Amino acid sequence: MTATTPVTVLGSGSWGTALAAQMARQGHDTLIWGRDAAQVEAINSRRENPRYLPGVALPDGLRATSDFEAAVRAASMLLVVTPSHAFTETVRRLAPLRAGGCGVAWATKGFEPGTGRFLHEVAGELLGPGVPLAIVTGPSFAKEVAQGLPTAVTAHSDDPDFAQRVAETLHGPAFRAYTGADMLGAELGGAMKNVLAVATGVADGMGLGLNARAGLITRGMNEMLRLGAALGARPETLMGLAGVGDLVLTCTGDLSRNRRLGLALGRGQTIAEAVAAIGQVVESVQTADEVMRQAEAHGIELPISQQVRRVLHGEITPVEGLRELLAREQKPEYPESLFRDG
Repeated sequence: MTATTPVTVLGSGSWGTALAAQMARQGHDTLIWGRDAAQVEAINSRRENPRYLPGVALPDGLRATSDFEAAVRAASMLLVVTPSHAFTETVRRLAPLRAGGCGVAWATKGFEPGTGRFLHEVAGELLGPGVPLAIVTGPSFAKEVAQGLPTAVTAHSDDPDFAQRVAETLHGPAFRAYTGADMLGAELGGAMKNVLAVATGVADGMGLGLNARAGLITRGMNEMLRLGAALGARPETLMGLAGVGDLVLTCTGDLSRNRRLGLALGRGQTIAEAVAAIGQVVESVQTADEVMRQAEAHGIELPISQQVRRVLHGEITPVEGLRELLAREQKPEYPESLFRDG
């Protein structure tokens, strides 16, 4: 991709703005679309997104617009960075406007609400065959990316040329972008880590110590691997940036909204109080439902994810959830067949 190739980012939240800034820094002609006209004006005139990334200077090469049609038509590559609940409608809306040959990537994490479908399944159905698709994921807090701090992500696609194109667009001196070909595994890791981050946040909020945190992260990784095996994900994807990398970051870093939700619940706050204090979309409630929908459909037991789901729905308290987890029977660490073919 040349430096003058137009790229449009759909979504002007913290992550969309950070990725748009990263591409603009690499010399790409980058346009970001947002619904809020005042926010668009602030990006264009003040070089700042004051709501989501206050105090972070944005590059001069980044432009913003609230004209969705013009933003889509101008692009040779689209990057969707909306919350998962808005993903389907965004892709449906862009489909008839997309220029021929324009690939569609996304950095949205989660499942389609209500159906539990992976986002690559949604995009494939809405855009039809022949449209290059890719997911960008990995351990990456928006604020640090926007500040230019070192970060590593991965772009997965069934089309290796498009994966490479997306990675090259993002890659820079402090931003390493790798490639892969396991869209399902990459999406599973990016979704499940949000649920597991709530669990570690709850434990830390209750003051259970670093041993408990490490145990929850590791047993959470076990749940990710077992569900991934049932769904057909590649274990190496989940042991890489899209899985364990994102899991460790989200479970330990206080910039994570899902971890902060868990911390608040562990300290005795209600879900409503915690979400109001965070002030941004926290997707773990819906994601926990969809993770458990997938698990139940495949007969996979996910005790940590299940307890998180129950806590988030107010069915049990964090203390009750912990008590039930600790009361489970002793067993082997891994199923004997987990890392074996067939």
